[in-house]
Amino acid sequence: MFEPRMSAFRNCLAENGIDVALITDDDNVYYLTGYYDYLHMEFGRPTILVVHRDGPSLLITPTIDLNSADAAARVDTIAAWNDGMGEEWRAELPAAVERANRVAIEPNHMPALVRKYIDELVGAQTLASATPLLSNMRMIKSAQELQLARHAGQVADAMMAAGRAAIGDAVAEYEVALATAQAGTRKSAELLAAHYDDADMSPNTHFLQIMASGEMITKTHHRATTRIMRRGEPVFLCLCGMTNFHRFKLGFDRTFWIGEIADTSQAQVYEVALASQKAALDALRPGVTAESVHAAYADVIQEAGFEYPFRCGRATGFSFLEAPQLVTGDTTILQPGMVLAVDGSVSVDTFRAQVGDSFIITEEGYEPLTDHPKAIDQIIL
Repeated sequence: MFEPRMSAFRNCLAENGIDVALITDDDNVYYLTGYYDYLHMEFGRPTILVVHRDGPSLLITPTIDLNSADAAARVDTIAAWNDGMGEEWRAELPAAVERANRVAIEPNHMPALVRKYIDELVGAQTLASATPLLSNMRMIKSAQELQLARHAGQVADAMMAAGRAAIGDAVAEYEVALATAQAGTRKSAELLAAHYDDADMSPNTHFLQIMASGEMITKTHHRATTRIMRRGEPVFLCLCGMTNFHRFKLGFDRTFWIGEIADTSQAQVYEVALASQKAALDALRPGVTAESVHAAYADVIQEAGFEYPFRCGRATGFSFLEAPQLVTGDTTILQPGMVLAVDGSVSVDTFRAQVGDSFIITEEGYEPLTDHPKAIDQIIL
């Protein structure tokens, strides 16, 4: 899976007149080499993947992670560096770029410390961006990635079912988070054992549960707390961060009510949110622009008298956000093999309804990856 990607990326560099690329985004390093960790943060120890268009690939990574790199990274050479010894991560870079006429970097995904050093080594006129090249490569998923997406959908379905079952009167929000994490971890472990031989890949979910209930429902990315849920309240459950199987991400969310809808005006808002997702799905197919799907969704919301909404959705994969986005201004033509999260959503002052699922674009239209009831009579628990 990784070697063909590296070869394709080298060809892309050659086609764009780029001699060497310095890759620092965690997800792109994984996409090209199979090397990853679970920090997913700038931790003061840079990892840099050096890709020459016609030379060996080089992974510069901390000595503390060398055993992991040796086991996972599909690269030609690994250069380990240690804290406070010599030039640390800088040692290999001068030789890597000294004869390059064009050097590609990831401007928005390069640690400031590394960028400062690169600017000292390479003139601004020499620099190019690798971001659009990799974004374009990653839009169409391979057969292996689509298998991961389908398995991620199974994990998401297990988490949503468990979360739904845990929601109830007098229950704390964090109990729902515990239920979704356990269900997702168990389903992931089952799928890893049955279909994969990567013993190092963790099945555990490792993302704080996004959910909100009662008067907190308008807080879009609220985390599970000790708040006690009550009968008649709405509950928003979002798995967009937790659905992360074998590093493949999906979007998935639902709105529920406990026992009854105490504020009956919320039902109308929810029905418009549901209709907006349906409009988006009616428009979703290969050959249309990303922004046209957003327009179909937004029209339903605005025609019902509500404010212009945020984006309808986004592509996912090994990153939480990939190209294209279903939003005004994104004229990307949808193609088979893309994986997209598609939402319906309406917000008012005291309530917010959202329903979202993930889909593979197919030759005929789309294939659902997530599946959970969403008709209003099916989500009153």
